[in-house]
Amino acid sequence: VQLVESGGGLVQPGGSLRLSCETSGFTFRSYVLSWHRQAPGTARKLVAYIGTNPTSTLYNESVKGRFTISRDNDKKTLYLQMNSVKPEDTAVYYCSVDFQNSRYWGQGTQVTVSS
Repeated sequence: VQLVESGGGLVQPGGSLRLSCETSGFTFRSYVLSWHRQAPGTARKLVAYIGTNPTSTLYNESVKGRFTISRDNDKKTLYLQMNSVKPEDTAVYYCSVDFQNSRYWGQGTQVTVSS
């Protein structure tokens, strides 16, 4: 199982960014996928997850209405559209899948929100 995040970077408050997570090694369309984030000195937290039915989503209250999780089963890629970003969104963002009783993570992509 491999998960590779991309799309992070420096963005101004109020701006937008789209993260991608390219995957391989499992039947993408059959698994729930999620985004998590970890700010320095804090625990990793769930940002959003998406079910095998792409209309089934759940968001952390702190990002609800600003972030959108989506998936492309043909491309085996997970996305996180981040709009109206805030300085408190600064963190390393990770995608994740639970596969055969193990949780797999990507290497993470840094998002920094600053003017």
